[in-house]
Amino acid sequence: MSDRVLLDVDDAEVHPYRLLTALVVPRPIAWISTVSAAGVGNLAPHSFFTVVSASPPMVQFTSVGAKDTLRNVQETGEFVVNVADLPEVDHVNASSARFAPEVDEAEQLGIAMEPSYRVRPPRVAESPAAIECRLHRTLPIGDSTIVIGEVRCFAVRRDVLLDGHPTMARLQPLSRLGRDEWGLPPEVVHLTRPR
Repeated sequence: MSDRVLLDVDDAEVHPYRLLTALVVPRPIAWISTVSAAGVGNLAPHSFFTVVSASPPMVQFTSVGAKDTLRNVQETGEFVVNVADLPEVDHVNASSARFAPEVDEAEQLGIAMEPSYRVRPPRVAESPAAIECRLHRTLPIGDSTIVIGEVRCFAVRRDVLLDGHPTMARLQPLSRLGRDEWGLPPEVVHLTRPR
């Protein structure tokens, strides 16, 4: 007899979203800032986030459902991925609440923002690094939309860099796990790749 529980996605009692978010862990958090066509700021965390391409440099996040972030990106073609770090954990969590589209989360929560270099949406001032993006394309899949952005600029705080490279100890990135669980900055080990 197997020691595994089989959870068939065709079974109405099975909740794939809960299982995916608990099994695909840890997930880095893209704390995304956008601006609507009317000029209203938006700041929200998205944990379905990764790199798409190194050359040209591209990143992607997935909007589960039609959220303000997605609408703003489609309207303006720009967004900023701010690194969600340990000192900002309470702000990151608070910005995940559902705010009305006409409410600027950063303003409402007292999160300082600063101008970006290449795009209109501002960056989170206290974030250790930000990735300024222009929309490359969106791809609707099921109840979600994949958003691919071409990186236009990296804005990294000087104190995060060591020999010109960001370090985990200085980034202190957060991650999402299952349910209400969060991942803290990970323990780092160094392994040389085999030749």
